[in-house]
Amino acid sequence: MVGFAGFFYFLLIFISLVLVLRFLSKTSLLQIFIKSWQSLIDRFHVYQFYKIPQFNEHFQENQLYRKISLYLNSLPSIEDSDFTNLFSGSKSNDIFFQHDANHSVVHDTFFSAKVSWTNQKSSQPDGIRSFVLKINKSDKRRVFRQYFQHILTVADEVEQRNKEIKLYMNLSTENERWRSVPFTHPATFDTVVMDAELKNKVRSDLENFLKSKQYYHRLGRVWKRSFLLCGPSGTGKTSFIAAMARFLSYDVYDIDMSKVYDDSDLKMLLLQTTSKSLIVVEDLDRFLMDKSTSVSLSGLLNFMDGIVSSCGEERVLVFTMNGKDQVDQLVMRPGRVDVHIQFPLCDFSAFKSLASTYLGVKEHKLFPQVEEIFQSGGSLSPAEIGEIMISNRSSPSRALKSVISALQTNAESVKGVNKVAQALTNSLSGRSVDESGEPGAVFCRESVHTVREFRKLYGLLRLGSRRKEEPLDSSSADKDGSLHAVKG
Repeated sequence: MVGFAGFFYFLLIFISLVLVLRFLSKTSLLQIFIKSWQSLIDRFHVYQFYKIPQFNEHFQENQLYRKISLYLNSLPSIEDSDFTNLFSGSKSNDIFFQHDANHSVVHDTFFSAKVSWTNQKSSQPDGIRSFVLKINKSDKRRVFRQYFQHILTVADEVEQRNKEIKLYMNLSTENERWRSVPFTHPATFDTVVMDAELKNKVRSDLENFLKSKQYYHRLGRVWKRSFLLCGPSGTGKTSFIAAMARFLSYDVYDIDMSKVYDDSDLKMLLLQTTSKSLIVVEDLDRFLMDKSTSVSLSGLLNFMDGIVSSCGEERVLVFTMNGKDQVDQLVMRPGRVDVHIQFPLCDFSAFKSLASTYLGVKEHKLFPQVEEIFQSGGSLSPAEIGEIMISNRSSPSRALKSVISALQTNAESVKGVNKVAQALTNSLSGRSVDESGEPGAVFCRESVHTVREFRKLYGLLRLGSRRKEEPLDSSSADKDGSLHAVKG
């Protein structure tokens, strides 16, 4: 009888405990109890905490932070964390998980040691984020170094398996200066329209750069390379940059100078780029001519080859310009720019490459007529010719006839500009004087400048008029290009 009463009493306690636990779980009090218990344990220093900040004291990216992020996103337990972000993959039916930087706690186990990771944001104005590792002190002494070696190994495997070039853009916010998106530009050196010999030179130059770490160090130089791409809009500079990034497998950092506060901010942006990166500043000539910019010429020169540029290696700097005429030669001296590449308007050789790529045509009865128009002074940008071919790709003959028509219109306009410019030049020449005040045959500097500006103005008006008649898709600009000179 006593045994039955004891069993009944035990059963009653068990049922009561189950009901209490179910009640607690339903009202979330169990979670509160667990957190309170963990807090109590923490007060007795059972656990040890390690912080891994996103940037070091010099505001350079902490590579360990990035690798921990890769590792945590690869864990199966990421699905069970408090908050998890869902993203679509490259395929329509792919879904992958990513820890939430603001809320998530990710748990992990390594050789029976249980750890947890949280992501915190600094309360300081810099707003720097950090991963915080929580590990039992006894486990720390046993597995700490092996655990971090495991993290690095897994992160490297994930990075190699999911290698994806990213495009970073600088923001105007103080707490977050760079934001990245996948770099999906399809251009490669095989698709860029350019002289074959020039293409081989550029490819060889980049290959040599990748292998030259010890060579640069032996010379006492920073392991970096700089390129200047110069040419009118639509000649292929953007496609060439994309081809370089694909060839090197480097992330691209595209610096928008209008969002740079001052010289110091430009330095900080450079410091926060990583190795194996392509750093791009487009329309450098336009920036240098802008008197309202907050970045000085001195700040730009220091960015290009100053002491701050030595705070990272294996970088390629790329600057683009429409023209060099108005640019201070200090910007382009050796050391600041290693390789100059000129992007001209399309010639007949580049035209044939475009016809082969866009239309699949290597020879055509209309080619001699096209060549004759090029020789007579007609010219268009590769982007303009490429767009005409795209619009008429179903009929190569119609596409070539449309190109011929556009080239003829351009050639006639060029002749008109030359006649008007010559007349203006003769008029100004008749009124020019030498230093003694007597009439002379040599143009004064102001006259030459006026003729040059007139030609530019007339060209813009003519281009605008033609585009009204035959609208072009602006998204096609810089899809292909032609290069004709490399100077080391």
